[in-house]
Amino acid sequence: MDTLNPPLPQGFTPIPAGMLATIVTCLEMTAAPAARPTPPADGLSIDHWPAPSIEAYRALYRQIGEEWLWMSRVVMKDDELAAILSDPAVEIYTLMQDGQRVGLLELDFRQEGECELAFFGVDQAAIGKGAGRFLMNAAIAHAWAKPIRRFWVHTCNLDHPAALSFYQRSGFTAYDRMIEVFEDPRLTGKLRADAATHAPVIAPAVQVPKP
Repeated sequence: MDTLNPPLPQGFTPIPAGMLATIVTCLEMTAAPAARPTPPADGLSIDHWPAPSIEAYRALYRQIGEEWLWMSRVVMKDDELAAILSDPAVEIYTLMQDGQRVGLLELDFRQEGECELAFFGVDQAAIGKGAGRFLMNAAIAHAWAKPIRRFWVHTCNLDHPAALSFYQRSGFTAYDRMIEVFEDPRLTGKLRADAATHAPVIAPAVQVPKP
């Protein structure tokens, strides 16, 4: 038995009120996949966004990810986030439509020989209209333009319900699965209280002091 990573018990495991649990799936590709057709541009373009300001980056990060409970870059300390955004090994792109940012793509090359698809998403209004494929084709092209051996990403079941199958259709293969448990950011004010209606909020019971 692996004592460092003991197996989870079978059956139901209660999650405390105020917490969320999600299944995280890790996926990778070890060679560039066959090119998939790029949808008609329809006003779309990819814009390199070198060293964006923290404020502008977080605004787009929330716009794209708040409904899917993205929060790591919201709670990250400003100096830590600034260091990532200004790192030359981190490439940030935005999906533009008629002059507006409607998608975020972040490629992390800080691990030699690898590229992490750190963040990928499009505005909800653009979902289902080819914008995701347009952005993913750009992500794959930019990643494999570098001398990497592996391109990887992780997603979870709090993300868009089509995210996992979309990554698999794009050429990624699942290789690992984990369970993540974390404090619900909607209860702490870190994200909007009405975000992510697909994941109901279960607040802890209020303890009323005895007289």
